[in-house]
Amino acid sequence: MARRTNRRGERKQRAVVTAPAYVTRKIGYVDFLREEQLVLIEEQADWIMQEIGLEFRDDPVALDIWRDAEADVQGTRVRLPRGMARELCKTVPSEFTQHARNPAKSVKIGNDHTVFTAVYGSPFVRCLEKGRRYGSMEDFEKLVKLACMLPSIHHTGHVICEPCDIPVNKRHMDMVYAHMKWSDKPFLGAITEKSRAEDSVAMARILFGEKFMADNCVIMGNVNTNSPLLIDRVVTEAIRTYSAAGQGMIVAPFILGGAMGPVTTAASIAQAFAEAMACCAFSQLVKPGSPFILGNFLSSMSLKTGAPTFGMPEPVASNYIIGQLARRLGVPLRCGGSLTASKLADAQAASESADSMHSTAMAGANFVLHAAGWLEGGLATGFEKLIIDADRLGGYQKLLGGVDLDENGLGKNAYDDVEPAGHFLGSAHTMANYETAYYDAVMSDSNSFEQWTEDGEKDTERRAFEKWQQMLVEYQAPELDQARDEELQAFIAKKKEGMKDAWY
Repeated sequence: MARRTNRRGERKQRAVVTAPAYVTRKIGYVDFLREEQLVLIEEQADWIMQEIGLEFRDDPVALDIWRDAEADVQGTRVRLPRGMARELCKTVPSEFTQHARNPAKSVKIGNDHTVFTAVYGSPFVRCLEKGRRYGSMEDFEKLVKLACMLPSIHHTGHVICEPCDIPVNKRHMDMVYAHMKWSDKPFLGAITEKSRAEDSVAMARILFGEKFMADNCVIMGNVNTNSPLLIDRVVTEAIRTYSAAGQGMIVAPFILGGAMGPVTTAASIAQAFAEAMACCAFSQLVKPGSPFILGNFLSSMSLKTGAPTFGMPEPVASNYIIGQLARRLGVPLRCGGSLTASKLADAQAASESADSMHSTAMAGANFVLHAAGWLEGGLATGFEKLIIDADRLGGYQKLLGGVDLDENGLGKNAYDDVEPAGHFLGSAHTMANYETAYYDAVMSDSNSFEQWTEDGEKDTERRAFEKWQQMLVEYQAPELDQARDEELQAFIAKKKEGMKDAWY
């Protein structure tokens, strides 16, 4: 919400500026490497796929699919002739729409479009009031509601935190239902087992209708390869479930340089590109034309302790380079967002998240997972961090939108009532653009020291805490068709009936 300050330093509310459902990029990209350098990495990736190969384990159906495509399959090792993966990837749509149950919140992914998504996969949560703890279903629902309300988060993801108070074999349905019930933005489904992926697809079919879903992407799965060079059945079964249904798949190698990939940046990028491209090719063997997002998650690490590090120059460079490679391949790209190893929403978190997110945005990522809320190397979802990050995402949305170069943007008429050595504070041009000229970061305090003191000397984390508390008070659930809600609840109840609780 845009705001203005009166003479006493008090802020008055202005009209709400409606945010778009996703970002449409109007600026250029950072090209980190030259053409001949990119070719070297592409050739290295082709060499890995052809000469080293990738392990496709525990899924005989996946091996049969590769054999039918005339790949070189020896046991569980699959080698792809040079150029095979790239040729198969040609059927991936360079842009597609993931539909939300509220059509106004559907998102376009690919080409010049960017979608910001909340943190994914954290077993712990942290907030200023209760500290660090295992996530619960109550935490999960609160986070989904906040993500739904934050205009610069376009997509609520899936495991916004792990609800550890729900049995492992049942919680996927509760999570998918929470995204459907408490938000009307797009979301992801489960991937950890084939049956859970199938449940997610079935629930999406109930929500959107079988006919609509047959022709449209309404749900996606997000999965990591088991680097180095292992594509296990979790990956292949997720692809076979989502892609076969015409739904989206995101596959990202999660590589800590020096552990799951070579310690040198170029080598890790080539390995990640080979793994992701092989999975992309596999998705097109399952169903040509099915949506696919090529993922990248490269992290440096402390070679003294083995701990992952974020916001460092090497993973920043990898974002730029993988962006170039994805554009050359013609497929949408997923990168990480506001990443940090910090345990708190502190200065370390701010600097590491800023460097990670800036390179992700400027590299041209189309789907940004972990754009808000990530703490502790992904082990914790921070309530305050979610709010702080989302505030900065609004700034990135404005940055990626470029600058207006029309008559108003160039501002010739700004000089109509301003003489040399005058000022523009009260000019007609300033007043006409007052509401939208600059991004207003609501989590930043730009008041005077005296006003800040009078307001309680609150730091950013305290302001964010108060913000999300108030948001939950104001939250209103988006309307959900009662018949479909009841059908979803009946589906979950029937699936759980007779199912023994499993906690691992």
